[in-house]
Amino acid sequence: MCGGVTDVLRHTTLLCSWALLCSTAWAQVPGTPVVCHVDYGGETQHIVAPPVDSPYAVKAVEVGSYFLFRVVNQTQPADLASVKVYTYANHDAGAAPIHQAQYSARQSAQRPVKGGHGFTGQHWVYEPVRDGELRYWCEKGRP
Repeated sequence: MCGGVTDVLRHTTLLCSWALLCSTAWAQVPGTPVVCHVDYGGETQHIVAPPVDSPYAVKAVEVGSYFLFRVVNQTQPADLASVKVYTYANHDAGAAPIHQAQYSARQSAQRPVKGGHGFTGQHWVYEPVRDGELRYWCEKGRP
């Protein structure tokens, strides 16, 4: 009888050690970056958004002389995990938001939408002053 209890304790210890090792390894795996393919004036930029815990330090990227493009790939806290895409008009008086899209962590982890344009699909944003067009789509992974 004592051998049976010893075996159970040994197996339980091994199982707990294995679970702790796996959970530690999982916690150390960095999140997946988001890559947005932004086309403006015939030039394509690949804007990479690494995972962040807070959106406040994420800067916008200049696209041409008129647009600012910002992607927030927030992973923590879990209840706020999402990908947010912002497009701003870059006026002399300051940036003005002209487009915003948000995708839950579940949506951004899904397979690409029809048409092969990542989890966002193809988007078009228009300049209200110069009548130009910015197109973008985003996917998980590396460029």
